Amino acid sequence: MTQSVRRPFQAVLAYAAALWRRQPFTFAAATLAMLAATAADLAMPVFAGRLVDAVALADRAAGRDAAVMALLAMAGLGVVLLGFRYLGFLAIIRLTTRMMRAAAQEAFGLVQRFATDWHANSFAGSVVRRISRGMWAIDLLNDTVVLSLIPAVFVLFASAAMLGLRWPMMGVVVLAGAILFLILAVTTTIFYVAPAARLSNRWDSRIGGALSDAISCNAVVKGFAAEDREDAVLSGVLAKWQRRTIRNWTRGTNSGTAQMAALLALRTVIVGAVLFEWWRGRATPGDVTFVLTAYFVVHGYLREVGHQISNLQRCVNDMDEMVALHSEAVSVSDCPNAAILQVPQGEIRFADVTFRYGGHTTPLYDHLSLTIAAGERIGLVGHSGSGKTTFVKLIQRLYDTTDGAILIDGQPIATATQASLRARIAMVAQEPLLFHRSLAENIAYARPGASQAEIERAAMQARAHDFIMALPRGYATMVGERGVKLSGGERQRVALARAFLADAPILILDEATSSLDSHSEVLIQEAMGDLMQGRTSIVIAHRLSTVRAMDRILVFDRGAVVEEGTHDALMRRGGIYRELFNHQAAGLVTT
Repeated sequence: MTQSVRRPFQAVLAYAAALWRRQPFTFAAATLAMLAATAADLAMPVFAGRLVDAVALADRAAGRDAAVMALLAMAGLGVVLLGFRYLGFLAIIRLTTRMMRAAAQEAFGLVQRFATDWHANSFAGSVVRRISRGMWAIDLLNDTVVLSLIPAVFVLFASAAMLGLRWPMMGVVVLAGAILFLILAVTTTIFYVAPAARLSNRWDSRIGGALSDAISCNAVVKGFAAEDREDAVLSGVLAKWQRRTIRNWTRGTNSGTAQMAALLALRTVIVGAVLFEWWRGRATPGDVTFVLTAYFVVHGYLREVGHQISNLQRCVNDMDEMVALHSEAVSVSDCPNAAILQVPQGEIRFADVTFRYGGHTTPLYDHLSLTIAAGERIGLVGHSGSGKTTFVKLIQRLYDTTDGAILIDGQPIATATQASLRARIAMVAQEPLLFHRSLAENIAYARPGASQAEIERAAMQARAHDFIMALPRGYATMVGERGVKLSGGERQRVALARAFLADAPILILDEATSSLDSHSEVLIQEAMGDLMQGRTSIVIAHRLSTVRAMDRILVFDRGAVVEEGTHDALMRRGGIYRELFNHQAAGLVTT
């Protein structure tokens, strides 16, 4: 339990310290400015005591002069306090915004590079919540540490020293009481409140995931009149979040009450001690004022310390999930000295490739070897789960092979940069994903910086230009989240335009016509035919009629290529391909 609580604290504070070290001068400026302002605040009780003693003097003229000097000193300290606090806040604004930007940028960069499986197993809404919550927690963390905790610790030790110089026993009482209070605040917050807060945060992330899941699939919800069911699902998540949050907030209240009781006890002891010194004649009314004022300063900072330690724990809880992203393994990474992949021809070769998914003991591919010639058009067919999709994912290096190598024009893709590899491959998925951006931006995503003329030429090649120009805003039309404002055929043509613009030597088509109307299917098949010209093309076939014109068809079964050849040759041979083709022709099944 202790170790599990300590680990997030260590990880988060180490992460924050690394960000602080990137801006040493800004961090130092903010800290020193706040310490200077705190020192001015701490000196106030000294002159408050002198003011009271001056007022109590029998010689009113002398008392007046001493009182004016004390007042001027307090006014000067106020100006110093105000000035340094202002400078400290300016520095902390710059420090915090730079840290927040760096944290969000780095977390987003990591998420973008995580494996396909990681994204498949993660709710997009939860991931967004983890990053945004962690980013904003940095603001509270800096305010807590730089503006509050460091000045508070300084005040506690400095005030104990000031009182100890005049009354050693009182200095010991203040120091001991402050230390005991800090121990109480830290232990109750970290070991009592923190576990409940962390669990509450997990369910907060699940709320984001549940909301995102249902909202992004709203068309399905409406299609099955499932609004009430989704309400019930969210209600269950919210109920669990509520129970855990009630426990978290109740523990926070208990911790705060215990800390307040400790402060009240400390106040009673200190006030009683100074009154005892006054009764014995060892303290003047000004001394009593000094001690009382000094204690109220200490009390304020101590109370603030308890609150800020709770805030610190909240920061750790809010940042924990974001910081944990840095410990996630990036399963596919560029090797040291990775080279830029050159693809003059486009030959693809699987050389004795073995591949198993993580956690699986049986490999999907066991010593698979085959070659796709440059410019060859290949169709991949087979039952679901036979290995077709994995084949193209390995070519894109979304996964690394377990053994063996994949070579493009004789170059192992594992030794090339992922960016250069994927830049040489144009991919058109069965369900194309579009950004909630303009049509021009979505097409140009394949080649940033493309001119409007190049974008329009690619759209014409993809048979998309006419429907785009019919829209009120043409190429400036926003397509909605995932392209929801467009029909399936329109989304496919935009994805094809993107592939035309990429002009990559290798083309992968996850056959895109299986769920389209006849008109869209004809247009897309024409565009696909043009797109494959002069490129090494791999088509995952769902409708086997689309691979009849391929140069070669590979039939997969349980990770092995069990048949290969042209459509006519495979039909004459008999076997899995002919069986699948005949079933589809008869309208019995669709693979």
